[in-house]
Amino acid sequence: MSACSSTPPVPILSFTERAKSLSEIQQAHAFMLKTGLFHDTFSASKLVAFAATNPEPKTVSYAHSILNRIESPNGFTHNSVIRAYANSSTPEIALTVFRDMLLGPVFPDKYSFTFVLKACGAFCGFEEGRQIHGLFMKSDLVTDVFVENTLVNVYGRSGYFEIARKVLDRMPVRDAVSWNSLLSAYLEKGLVEEARALFDEMEERNVESWNFMVSGYAAAGLVKEAREVFDSMPVKDVVSWNAMVTAYAHVGCYNEVLEVFNMMLDDSAEKPDGFTLVNVLSACASLGSLSQGEWVHVYIDKHGIEIEGFVATALVDMYSKCGKIDKALEVFRATSKRDVSTWNSIISGLSVHGLGKDALEIFSEMVYEGFKPNGITFIGVLSACNHVGLLDQARKLFEMMNSVYGIEPTIEHYGCMVDLLGRMGKIEEAEELVNEIPADEALILLESLLGACKRFGKLEQAERIANRLLELNPRESSGYVQMSNLYASDGRWDEVMDMRRKMRAERVNKKPGCSMIEVDGVVHEFLAGEGLRIE
Repeated sequence: MSACSSTPPVPILSFTERAKSLSEIQQAHAFMLKTGLFHDTFSASKLVAFAATNPEPKTVSYAHSILNRIESPNGFTHNSVIRAYANSSTPEIALTVFRDMLLGPVFPDKYSFTFVLKACGAFCGFEEGRQIHGLFMKSDLVTDVFVENTLVNVYGRSGYFEIARKVLDRMPVRDAVSWNSLLSAYLEKGLVEEARALFDEMEERNVESWNFMVSGYAAAGLVKEAREVFDSMPVKDVVSWNAMVTAYAHVGCYNEVLEVFNMMLDDSAEKPDGFTLVNVLSACASLGSLSQGEWVHVYIDKHGIEIEGFVATALVDMYSKCGKIDKALEVFRATSKRDVSTWNSIISGLSVHGLGKDALEIFSEMVYEGFKPNGITFIGVLSACNHVGLLDQARKLFEMMNSVYGIEPTIEHYGCMVDLLGRMGKIEEAEELVNEIPADEALILLESLLGACKRFGKLEQAERIANRLLELNPRESSGYVQMSNLYASDGRWDEVMDMRRKMRAERVNKKPGCSMIEVDGVVHEFLAGEGLRIE
């Protein structure tokens, strides 16, 4: 061991402990190699520890390589890497590190078993978990509540609930986490009734137990039951409020999202976090509730919440959908840390507002700044081309998706192209595109194409497309209605009556139109043929 390692310079160790990125860890590693400090196990372990709380694939792999180069690794260094893998996207590799420990000279302790069992739970490794359970029983280690809690979770997440329950029942000491280990496993598998029975039986509950039940009911679409549990909670934390907000958001109950949010502000000591605000802003966007959305924006500014990432995206989306594209653009420009979603949101917003050229300029800026577009980006830019009739540009972008970015076009991308080609009267080219996709996905595109035929008076092509549409789905009204209107515009009243008779014979009814508008903070919904409904 070098002389410098006996009195390690504090600055580099402090720098390593405060590191926030892999590049900073690599800088510290380089310094330790240059000074010989890396030969000191304690100092080298600081490099490995970073991965335990930052389990990105590159970071964990780098930590593993450091572990393999430490001359005298200790239990802490091994456990840090096992824990990092357990929290990563490749938890099964934790078994490799654990196996190396079994070969000595450093042998697994209770933390090693806890972390490797957590890894088994992450990839539902029942057989591996069972073998490690056996090793723990044969070891000289004293039975530990943390190990047994993790065992319950491994067996439960692997679907072996009877074994999980046996482990739970045989535990000499149980806590709320012990019960939650099985409760969360039930809910993860969608076994809500079994989870509720266990919840009612639990000797001890904590706020996490209640949160599991709220989230479990919400995931099953049982919002009423989720609300009942939520209202019964003795103590709520921000996760509880977010779980309820998410439950309503997932089923489209946006007014209830705002109701719970207002309750949180009025009745709770808990403050909304970024997750809460994103859901609330999304609800405002869906309802077109500009006033509520603006209030949330003021709240964000007042409390010094940084507008970046998902919060920035939600604000841009809210202003766009509420008709304030100038404000959406202002928020976008003021955002220092953008991600792909933020770019997609403003591109989509500009496109919907008919500002297609502006959307394409933003797209060019996005690529120039090094962001890689995804499928949603191309839906936005193709829609932008559609709104302003840029057919050649749309063709280039559609081809670029696959050739440059490796993105396979979906029904949404085909839809943008078919709609644009239809608007430009390129019916034959649009038909060729429709023929490239499976028949069961082609219905909506055929409807769009049928509308284009009507606009350009292409009766023969319209009849062919309508017949195909009706063959695929004789219960859908759009094909009948559009052909009836097309025959009427050509004065072919016998065919109009024939279409009406066919609709009656198939018992097909035209779906009513629907629109919503906010007036004085109240959202009004209008359905064609019905009276006013106030939500």
